Amino acid sequence: MPVHARIAEVTDRIIRRSHDTRSAYLERIRAAADKGPQRSRLACGNLAHGFAACGVSDKAHLAGDVVPNLGIITAYNDMLSAHQPYETYPELIRAAARDVGAVAQVAGGVPAMCDGVTQGQDGMELSLFSRDVIAMSAAVGLSHQMFDAAVFLGICDKIVPGLVIAALSFGHLPAIFVPAGPMTTGISNDEKAKTRQLYAEGKVGRAELLASESASYHGPGTCTFYGTANSNQMLMEIMGLHMPGASFVNPGTPLREALTREAAKRALAITALGNEFTPAGEVISEKAIVNGVVGLHATGGSTNHTMHLVAMAAAAGIKLTWDDISELSDVVPLLARVYPNGKADVNHFQAAGGLGFLIRELLDAGYLHQDVKTVYGTDLSGYTVEARLGADGQVTREAAPAQSADETVLAPFAKAFQPTGGLKVLTGNLGKAVIKISAVAKERHIIEAPARVFHSQEDFLLAFKNKELTGDVAAVVRFMGPKACGMPELHKLTPSLGILQDRGHKVALITDGRMSGASGKVPAAIHVTPEAADGGPIARIQDGDMIRVDATTGELTVLVDAAEFDARPVATQDLSAHQVGVGRDLFAAFRANVGSADTGAHVFGG
Repeated sequence: MPVHARIAEVTDRIIRRSHDTRSAYLERIRAAADKGPQRSRLACGNLAHGFAACGVSDKAHLAGDVVPNLGIITAYNDMLSAHQPYETYPELIRAAARDVGAVAQVAGGVPAMCDGVTQGQDGMELSLFSRDVIAMSAAVGLSHQMFDAAVFLGICDKIVPGLVIAALSFGHLPAIFVPAGPMTTGISNDEKAKTRQLYAEGKVGRAELLASESASYHGPGTCTFYGTANSNQMLMEIMGLHMPGASFVNPGTPLREALTREAAKRALAITALGNEFTPAGEVISEKAIVNGVVGLHATGGSTNHTMHLVAMAAAAGIKLTWDDISELSDVVPLLARVYPNGKADVNHFQAAGGLGFLIRELLDAGYLHQDVKTVYGTDLSGYTVEARLGADGQVTREAAPAQSADETVLAPFAKAFQPTGGLKVLTGNLGKAVIKISAVAKERHIIEAPARVFHSQEDFLLAFKNKELTGDVAAVVRFMGPKACGMPELHKLTPSLGILQDRGHKVALITDGRMSGASGKVPAAIHVTPEAADGGPIARIQDGDMIRVDATTGELTVLVDAAEFDARPVATQDLSAHQVGVGRDLFAAFRANVGSADTGAHVFGG
């Protein structure tokens, strides 16, 4: 099937725009690959340090340069439910390596913070920056040059993007991402959301709210809604960095362990020492990046990836823009309804046919590039499968089902939920922003309402508590951008905004902060850039200004005379309280050097 004309056009434009930077990147990683395994070039003292703690057999293997050594980069900690299963993975991987006569070592650990724990707390102001810290931490682990390939153990929000950036920095090495899977299904997302709103209205207490949250987030594994963590897993699979069918298998199951062992053996099979050399920097190509954007739109994925995908692409010398993302959204249909843009969770999505079904539907319709490299050794058609556990305990695969088991969760291409994707880029006299429309009712895709300006979540919540918000409102929450305070997520606002909307008011949120992958039923123009702390137009908005958010035309406009608006002073804000406490003082250099949201909000040069 030929690739859809618009997708081909956007891809070609990205290839042309990226020619110089991509060529330089490929030249660099190919030069590194041509030098062969670096371990053999280490001085004897260096090498002795590198395998001092190994057993006798592993030392003997590593003393030469013909046995591959697999580096494990792990984001394990046992506070994050999604990452707790990784505790046992290093030994599984080491055993799998020994099965094929190879060695595996934990190369390093990276931090992994939980946005669920830090929502609405001061620590959330480190969240976005943690992505770049993770990239640098992983690079430190790989810098010992002891390894012929790497496996990356990470799932959640900033963790996978940070690990991808690191993998691409070492793009001459093969890299496979190894997921741990979603927790089993708890209470329904509707029930959880209802309790949150009742709590915001003061109709239930903290005990009832905690009981509800605990019944939702109840065990090991990824949170089951379709936020950034599960969007990450979709991206790793559709971009060819997972083993096929690996994303949404629950932790602690025999199939999950078999997939982990298989990933380790496959990573060892694709090193430069064998005949299937597959460096990560060549897996992540312009076509792979476009496939990731298409997957994001088709599933109604996380708005965070309007930044993360740009930053990941840049790490491979690829220049992706918000305009590219927006143009693809105009033609890619929505095929999945998973909370917050539906009632189901990712376990229901997996049961309905999962990514194998989705990828096949998109490939058959010409909406994905099939001719890409993958760690599995096939083109993308090799990912139109479901993983199963064979009688011998090994992974087997069969074709994805011909029909969705639940078309209210996962639709065939011919019955798409809507003809356009889940994300939209907005532009206008307030700059650029992103809106997630897949969860927003169609009648709310256009909102025109008077502004009410706030400089913190707490200010908004106090106004709500004091019953000051009694009509239509465009809530402007500014000085939340990366330069101001690290661009925290503002989910603390969601229940109150939802209550105002349920009362029949026209409601929208406009912010230079984030709302993440769980952006819900309230229209939210987020990631506004330029941000207020950079003197952006959002800093000129005053209470009462009429603001228009139009997700159908992609418009974000303040309806004020242009001359008057331009003549207004730019508001300022004392941000000193955001610069100390919970480690924020250590991130001053990040705030000073971070790029804008539309360029990936990263601190790396280029």
